Parts: sequence; structure tokens; C-alpha cells
Amino acid sequence: MAIAVEPSFTVGIEEEYLLVEPASRDLVIEPPAGLMGALEKRLGERVTAEFLQSQVEVGTSKCESVRAAAEELAHLRLQVVEVAKAFDLAVIAASTHPKADWDHQKHTDKERYNLLARDIQAPARRLLICGMHVHVGLDDDDLRIDLMSQIAYFTPHLLALSTSSPFWRGRNTGLKSYRLAVFDELPRTGLPEHFDSWGEYQRQLQVIVDAGLIEDASKLWWDVRPSARFPTLELRAPDICTRLSHGVAIAAIYQCLLRLLWRLKRHNQRWRRYANMLIGENRWRAARYGMDEGLVDFGRGAVVPYADLLEEILELTREDALALDCLDLCEAARDIAQNGTSADRQLEAYNAALAEGADQRQALDRVVDWMIGETVAGLPAEQHIGG
Repeated sequence: MAIAVEPSFTVGIEEEYLLVEPASRDLVIEPPAGLMGALEKRLGERVTAEFLQSQVEVGTSKCESVRAAAEELAHLRLQVVEVAKAFDLAVIAASTHPKADWDHQKHTDKERYNLLARDIQAPARRLLICGMHVHVGLDDDDLRIDLMSQIAYFTPHLLALSTSSPFWRGRNTGLKSYRLAVFDELPRTGLPEHFDSWGEYQRQLQVIVDAGLIEDASKLWWDVRPSARFPTLELRAPDICTRLSHGVAIAAIYQCLLRLLWRLKRHNQRWRRYANMLIGENRWRAARYGMDEGLVDFGRGAVVPYADLLEEILELTREDALALDCLDLCEAARDIAQNGTSADRQLEAYNAALAEGADQRQALDRVVDWMIGETVAGLPAEQHIGG
């Protein structure tokens, strides 16, 4: 493997959104006829229907930089918001809707989704969740597998920066990312397995494909995985960030971490591989507490405040951020650490409304209103979008 040749580190970002009726703040059950057609007319293959009819997914093209991906993603998000508004709907970028009930939702009538609903049953019907996926180009198969085992260590750190799902069916769950609890009911989720080579990964995958359990690697839903469609390593751990710049910061840090790990490999070094049972503790802490209670630094053997861990990551990857021209995008993560994730801000809005005398439903509506506004915060021509 020619590790001296730097990988492309191209970037693609996918986001999933929820469609909301602005007056009731309720989730749409059946979107208006013509909505998807209007979206496809504007965005072509960059927009697709998701598992539930109340969801829409967008994906950027393969971009040479995170900065270019961010610009394209801002355009895609804006277009979805504008088209939805023309159909008297609003859009929220969040991993759960604060008060929606999953058993009222209908899944999209596509073969893949019909099979998913049939095979997985209730856990699939509960999938009223959205996420953000970040693809980074690593053309060498064995390099993808090697870096997957190492980057898994950092997936809880990136999840903690992204949390946007504290509510479920009208209740404060006590978790910052309840999405993860819902998603983990599915098979083949969680931290990736360790493989020593691309060949070993392919052999293990082929066992379950040949047994007829899955069709291909797209049914492996790990927190980070080799993409089944592209020569990329796909990050799937984060919630979708309600504010676009927060998601971009996470994408930039992920790209820089991969370049850091590639640099180590080039010098015959590597990030220490820890057992999934240990990384899983940080995964749980990130989902439960977000950034509030810190994560375990396994080198020190102690829980460390999240802000300190973030500064260490920014320092470790500074050379990579400069090389990839995304230092400012990475450092924007400090804004998240200082001012909170979407989950933190949702809880603030909810508790403030209760303190002002609102009942529970009114407080949840306040959260939805905040998310509608925050979804378009910082987008171009934001002043023309409205609420």
C-alpha cells in the first residue's frame, strides 16, 4: 500500500430533515402531492425521499474541500426550506421532533423501505430520527479499513458536539441524543468491528450476504463504515445539527482526524486501538450527557472535561486543518462547546417556556419554533425565508 501518496480526502455531506406544519408545529404525516417533484426539479439527484414520508434527505456532490461542501450544503438546505414554504410547510434540522408520535407516521413506498419495514418490524417503524453522514475520500481499500478501526475512538467526541434529540413523543428523555437509543434497536449498528485488512472485511461481510441476511454492505449501519457506494469512510455517528455551521465544524474535524491518522501511519505509527467496550462507554456518555459530564481519556484513565478534549483534538489536527484549509471551520466547534448544542438550546427554550407558565405542549411548540428559525440561521438570503 502506497501510504506515502496522500489520499484525496474529498468530502460529501448528507443531511436528513423533518417536515412540519407551521401552525400546529406537528410533523407532517403525508406531504402534499407534488412536493418531492418540486424538490427534484430544483435539486435533481441531490434530494431523495427518506424512510418516512415526513423526511427529506439531501446530499452534496463529491467536493474537493469541506468549505466547498459547506457552500453546497447551505444551498441545498435553503432550497428545501424554500420549496417547503411554497407548500405551506416548514423544515427542521433535528434528529427527533419534540412531540411527534412514530406510530402515526407512514413509510415511503419504495422497495428498499418496504423490505426494511417488513424485515425489522417495530424497530423500523420507530425510526422517526434524522442524522448527518460525512463521507471522506480514501481511495485505498486497506487504508479505509485501517483508519476505520482508529477513527472509531473519536466518534463519541463528534456525537457529543452534534446532539439534537433530547425529546421523544412529548417527553424530555434525559438524553441529549435519544436518536442513538432508537437507532440501536436495529441490527448491525453501533461501533464498527475491527478488521486487519480489506480482504478480511469482505470475507466476513460475504458470510452474511451469502446467507441471505442482507443484500450488501449498505445494511451495515455502524457509526463509521466503508461506504457501499463510494471509496469513502462514512461517519454516521452524529445527530444532525440544527445550525449548519455546527455540522460543518464536525465534518471538518472528522476530515482532519483522518488526515492525522494517515500521517501517523505514514511514519509507522497509529492511534492506539481500544476495545469497543471502552469506546462504548464514551458513546453512552455522549448520548446521555452530550458535553456536560466529559468523556473518558483512556490514556489517562480518567474522565476529562469535554472542552479540554476538544482543545486537544484541535491542537492535534492543527497541521491537518492548515493543510486542508479548514482551520476556521474546525475552530468553530468552540462555539458549540461554549454555547451548547441544539439539544442544549432546545432544553433551554423548553424550560424557559415552562418557567413563564406555559403548559407542556406550549413549551414543546416553543422548541419547534426555535428549531425552525435555527435551521435557516446563517444561510444565504435567510432574511427572505421567513418562519
